[in-house]
Amino acid sequence: MSRTSLPLRDVAERAFARAAGEPAFDGNSVRLLRDAAENYPAWRDAIATARRSILFECYIVDDDAVGREFAALLAARAAEGLTVSIIVDWLGCWRQLGLWRGARAAGADVRVFNPPQVTSPLAWVSRDHRKTIVVDGEIAFVSGLCVSARWLGDPTRQLESWRDTGVAIRGPAVAAVERAFAQVAATCGEALSPGLIGAADRGEPAGDVHLHVIANEPDEAGTFRMDLVVASIARRELWLTDAYFVATAPYVHALRAAARDGVDVRLLVPGASDIPAITPLSRAQYRPLLEGGVRVFEWNGTMLHAKTAVADRHWSRVGSTNLNFVSWMSNYELDVAIEDDTFSEQMAAQYEADLERSTEIVLTPRNRVRPSAPGQGPGVESRAARRASSGSAGRAAAGAVSVGSALGAALTDRRALGPAEAGLLIVMAAIAISIGVVAAWWPRVVAWPIAFVAAWAGVAWAAKAVALRRERHGPH
Repeated sequence: MSRTSLPLRDVAERAFARAAGEPAFDGNSVRLLRDAAENYPAWRDAIATARRSILFECYIVDDDAVGREFAALLAARAAEGLTVSIIVDWLGCWRQLGLWRGARAAGADVRVFNPPQVTSPLAWVSRDHRKTIVVDGEIAFVSGLCVSARWLGDPTRQLESWRDTGVAIRGPAVAAVERAFAQVAATCGEALSPGLIGAADRGEPAGDVHLHVIANEPDEAGTFRMDLVVASIARRELWLTDAYFVATAPYVHALRAAARDGVDVRLLVPGASDIPAITPLSRAQYRPLLEGGVRVFEWNGTMLHAKTAVADRHWSRVGSTNLNFVSWMSNYELDVAIEDDTFSEQMAAQYEADLERSTEIVLTPRNRVRPSAPGQGPGVESRAARRASSGSAGRAAAGAVSVGSALGAALTDRRALGPAEAGLLIVMAAIAISIGVVAAWWPRVVAWPIAFVAAWAGVAWAAKAVALRRERHGPH
């Protein structure tokens, strides 16, 4: 019997199944893969030894040595007659789409998720942020890693490899990852061949691990509901790692409530982010967390990009979902929720090792948020030396939503603002005042852009209405 009591596990299982959208899978094996040093070789080996099919889905594939290597390998396997299907996100890869000419020429099915459309001016906010690979329907990789030399670091610039986490899965759950891939592929073109996607009951048992595949889609909030459930049922420990933490008020309250109830709640986030605008927004949420008993740590290395959780040394989550509104509500994301004591012990051991490279954030006697020992601790370098290069193309969407949250809170008082948000408010105040002055003295300068945006929105709505009418009156 696991450490979780049977009645509680029964309730949790139902909640997990409803959040994930399908029941759990038994009979799996799961291998923990740490950083690019373990993930990339495992991906290469699986792709190189594939016999029938390769499904490859990634948010960012950079045009560098790592990206070119994977693109060339996928093209070579397609040229050998394997079925190769590739999905990349337009926003994440728009400058590197030429990488896939060789794969297309070799016969691979290459699809670009959600390129800009005149008829959908705001569609760019929704992205395919998943990072999955499925080979021969037998092994699936789920992770937070994109394909880029940035994850390997650059010793010449004093940049360490990025800290990130992935898993390799064998067993019946692989079919669920395939079906999630097919759902995204269908939004980018014709449906994939039914023979390429596994049935729900396909797959021989490969172990004894029980897990859920959470294939989050825009507005479904499956991972958000799962995270709330875990925060509610954790009894001893809830240890979180997140790259772009800008949580919603309900989730912050859930963490505070768990901590007040005696749960050891810890949050590990980057000390310096590749999206600089995220750092002050994350820090603005430290005070309510610390006051509620949550322990907060900042990673001292180049970039912490992992998105993981471990609860009660029994339940773990690994995947692509960040703890912010964009990931929870707007993106296609994919995570696995694993219920297994042995795997969770590995995750907990890795978390404790990560904390040795981190600095704890505390409240001082004067109720100020400060590092526990400024300038001390292993791995501490100057911020200029250790900051990750800015390159995550999702920063515009994440930043826009985060800025909107801060501005909305300033106007409505729906949540307490922290000192870290003062600089953001000053910048936005200057912009708003400038726009007001320009509108008063030169109204056309403001009116023409508004007119253009309004006309664009009207044309987009009209085009969609015409398309929908055609569907309704088309042939049956």
